[in-house]
Amino acid sequence: MALDAGADDAVGWTDNLTEVLARIASLLRRSRIAAGQLGEGELRIDLIDRRVERAGRLIRLPLREFDLLANLARVPDRPLSRAALLRAVWRLDFDPGTNRVEVHMSRLRAKVDRGFDWPMLHTVKGMGYTLRSRPD
Repeated sequence: MALDAGADDAVGWTDNLTEVLARIASLLRRSRIAAGQLGEGELRIDLIDRRVERAGRLIRLPLREFDLLANLARVPDRPLSRAALLRAVWRLDFDPGTNRVEVHMSRLRAKVDRGFDWPMLHTVKGMGYTLRSRPD
């Protein structure tokens, strides 16, 4: 058997084509993350070189904005709370009572969304912020 020989996954010729394609897409996503790559659609984030491109255009980001975008890109289309972002980006387990997340999100939006056909960064009322992988 392929799995006994060390394969991560195996499918037979009689398996559902939709499932086979979904498994292939999943493996490709995992290999990109393992290779230090994040991003969906026109957004590409290189975690090793700390490089961001949208639609082939280089976007220069300072450390905190890069970390903020990378955290949002790890879970595209799902909101991250302000508390989760404070914990992941600033290593704070409490709310310092400042607007640092909002300020950095505003700066990030100006760089990642301005001048493009559609915005990727969104505020989700009562939940936090999300990076959308495709237009609404």
